[in-house]
Amino acid sequence: MPLENLNGLHYTDAEKTNVIASMMSMENSLTANFKNLTPEERTKYGSVNEQNKLFINKVKDFRNSQPTMSSPDVDWTEFQNDCDSREFLQNTIMRLEALLNNLKNNKILHDYDCYHAALTDYDYSKYKAGSKATGFEVKVKELAQFFPRTSSAKPTDEPTS
Repeated sequence: MPLENLNGLHYTDAEKTNVIASMMSMENSLTANFKNLTPEERTKYGSVNEQNKLFINKVKDFRNSQPTMSSPDVDWTEFQNDCDSREFLQNTIMRLEALLNNLKNNKILHDYDCYHAALTDYDYSKYKAGSKATGFEVKVKELAQFFPRTSSAKPTDEPTS
């Protein structure tokens, strides 16, 4: 027997409303600080690789443990603010990516359930159309367009150009 109803857990209207409100709140909280980079700017500024992240963290550690050794040419308040923002954004991104992955997994299961229920209904409709039940021939014709038949043309020995 094939698996059916892989995800029987559904969201209530209250849960959906809460999620939409929470997302709007998050978007409203974050949007004011967003910067839209052009493709050229994304290439120019790139991203900091792991080695450079370690370097930044080491400079930050030296600044915190031995501030007298820090360059007077650096705005250390801004540096700390950048580090704090970066850490906040990285943690938020990781949480959102985990959430996104779980949402995609649930959607896959619901898509699978919907598709297989639709196939079952199509098979039922074909059965009813075969028994001449009223109205099912039109339904089967409408649904059949999603299952185009391929021709079974015999291959020839002639090369195609």
